[in-house]
Amino acid sequence: MTSRAVLRARAPLRVSFAGGGTDVAPFPAMEGGVVLSSTINRYAYATLRPRDDGNVTVRSLDYGESVDFGVDDPVVFDGRLDLPKAAIARVRLLHDALPASGFDLFLHTNAPPGSGLGSSSAVVVNVLALVARHCGMDLTPHELAQSACRLERDDLGIPGGLQDQYAAAFGGFNFMEFHAERVVVYPLRVAEGTLHELEHNMLLAYMGQPRVSDHIIQDQISRFTGHDADAIAGMRAQKEIAHAMKEALLRGEVSDFGDLLGQAWRQKQRMSDRISNPAIDEAVELALSAGALGAKVTGAGGGGHLALVCEFERKHLVAEALIGLGMTVSEFTFSRQGVTTWRVPS
Repeated sequence: MTSRAVLRARAPLRVSFAGGGTDVAPFPAMEGGVVLSSTINRYAYATLRPRDDGNVTVRSLDYGESVDFGVDDPVVFDGRLDLPKAAIARVRLLHDALPASGFDLFLHTNAPPGSGLGSSSAVVVNVLALVARHCGMDLTPHELAQSACRLERDDLGIPGGLQDQYAAAFGGFNFMEFHAERVVVYPLRVAEGTLHELEHNMLLAYMGQPRVSDHIIQDQISRFTGHDADAIAGMRAQKEIAHAMKEALLRGEVSDFGDLLGQAWRQKQRMSDRISNPAIDEAVELALSAGALGAKVTGAGGGGHLALVCEFERKHLVAEALIGLGMTVSEFTFSRQGVTTWRVPS
């Protein structure tokens, strides 16, 4: 049954701690990938408002763009809000048709595009969940994540991994395994004290330069398929560190977790020489000298956000040092809930 109510949704962004890149094909099919990540209190938001003229309008506050099309029109991928358009097209495929009356969709994310926090995939999962609910469908987290992966990788041909879609759909701390034909998500029951201590000791630092990950991911893929020994060793080490970080997390060993975060960053850089740059190297070294236990870029690389685990008594010194480089530094909390939709009271 189609909803005539105004609906809203939010999907959390994520911080990836270790294993990023091992979720990018063809590595999962050949060796199996693993990723440790958690969602945080940064979100992609969406509002759906039914209309009566058979049209669909999508407006993005982040990109300052809007697109319009009829509910039965073929969706044209022309570089203008292709991700939400593809999500709408995917729901239309699953539901056979969109509601004939049409709707307006308003999108906003409280992180900049290219943040390295999985914001693009969170937008996709958000739109899938919201439009599906409007169509009377209740998709499971696995169904949402699988649909998001297919539309990004197959429908739009965007290179990348699979972790962001599953993080946004499931929420919380997750240890994910990526195989040729399946993804297994293991939610982690992290002790409350450990969560509080991590929130107490962690920082996010935005480098003020949106990353463009496509060329980094393509370089990583070519190195793996070209049997680059150093790149392959870096990917395998990422898997080992993800397992070690999971164990440190479950044992409440925050200092070890911070040290392993730094190790994960060093191994990640072996996967492609495009992952880091002089500005990132300077920021990481400065943070470590000021009191950070470990730091790494949260996405594919090249820019975006640094995630840092600090000695709490020196956390303010780390923040001051990074602010001195012109970076935007913030604290955050962890989010335990995946994508959520709700009806607006009339």
